[in-house]
Amino acid sequence: MESVNVAIIYYSASGTVHALAKAAAEGAEKAGATVRLRKVRETAPQEAINSNPAWAQHVQDSADVTEATLDDLAWADALLLGTPTRFGNVSAQLKGFIDTAGPLWQQGKLANKVCSAFTSTGTTHGGRESTILAMSNTFYHWGGIIVPPGYTDPIQFQTGTPYGTAAGSGAPSDEILQAIRYQARRVVDTAAALKAGRAAA
Repeated sequence: MESVNVAIIYYSASGTVHALAKAAAEGAEKAGATVRLRKVRETAPQEAINSNPAWAQHVQDSADVTEATLDDLAWADALLLGTPTRFGNVSAQLKGFIDTAGPLWQQGKLANKVCSAFTSTGTTHGGRESTILAMSNTFYHWGGIIVPPGYTDPIQFQTGTPYGTAAGSGAPSDEILQAIRYQARRVVDTAAALKAGRAAA
């Protein structure tokens, strides 16, 4: 397989999306990719973080995770972006990072990358699909090649999220972790095929 660089960039408040991102990294690495697992910078005020013990704990627990930079976007052949839903939309922290990518976009350095998204919601119908669709708007502007998991593996019929893996609150179930690993493998396989095809052209 053609070597593929995958950047998994995410924001997580209480740790659910962090768990998804780690599982995605496992799936991508198992598929043969070189992976960068990166969190975006926390921008919420300390008062807000301290108001939620799980949030405050996760900030401490994930202190060793490297923060994302624009170099991670430029380096990657494929991107998996993860965010909890915020009123059916992307979290401010991840959106803030995305908004710094204008210079790369203007230079065409985000075009033709394989892109996929994952999320978590507090309730089953708490905006998971609209959050992933909102993320897709960014991919459209970048000229990304969007690769959803679809119903292309039996695990997808168990999780019911063809747009991208979506967890509820708390620790993701085994089925959800299987789904995000599958989604990452599908992204890697697609990116590898595209990379090999371009090299042969």
